[in-house]
Amino acid sequence: MPKVLLKEIEICRKEMIALANEHGLNSESVIHCSKKLDDLLNQYQKKKKSNALN
Repeated sequence: MPKVLLKEIEICRKEMIALANEHGLNSESVIHCSKKLDDLLNQYQKKKKSNALN
């Protein structure tokens, strides 16, 4: 698995937690960060699946 992608996921996750603690779970910034994290996780799953098929 690409280590860069895993690092991005971890950074985004930590950022989302910090934003949620500061602004609350329903804030626009947390929702935006959550969507970004979802995209990163989807990319990771796709790469993981394609590596398993090879």
